[in-house]
Amino acid sequence: MSRIGKLSIAVPAGVSVEFNNKVVTVKGPKGTLTREVKGAIDVKNEDGHVHVLALDEAKETNALHGLYRALINDMVKGVSEGFTKGLEIKGVGWRAVKQGNKLVLNVGFSHPVEFVEPAGIKLECPTQTELTVSGIDKALVGQVAADLRAIRVPEPYHGYGIRYKGENVEHKEGKTSGKGKK
Repeated sequence: MSRIGKLSIAVPAGVSVEFNNKVVTVKGPKGTLTREVKGAIDVKNEDGHVHVLALDEAKETNALHGLYRALINDMVKGVSEGFTKGLEIKGVGWRAVKQGNKLVLNVGFSHPVEFVEPAGIKLECPTQTELTVSGIDKALVGQVAADLRAIRVPEPYHGYGIRYKGENVEHKEGKTSGKGKK
């Protein structure tokens, strides 16, 4: 039995969890999320707690047991609190500006890069060198943040690029000239 799957999920006030026809629907103040549940997994909602149950002892079911418990927990947290991911832009003259539903990035290319805000995601620019990705779907927030970072991955010599807040980029030593050696 999965150690993570055994744990119950506390449902905060204002959030409802329903399980019908192998589909989990979580509704809350920030929105609604749905997910299909595969395998021999059952979801019970009792006394303000959600319990994810494995219906057999197969190895695959054991793995899915912990997975679906974690996914449903993230759904409950997403519709009640939401998720955010911060990014920083490092580079001389590099900046980001929000224009409508587009994010315009000037990050060292010969042209500005436009990134369209996907549905369910909110992009913000508190300053010209900071970005905030927020939404209710944890996987989508992480994917959009990774897509933004991939536009200009931090390079190891000066550290220029788009990085996650708090990310440590290891610097490499530059080339030596080799002059004076014989």
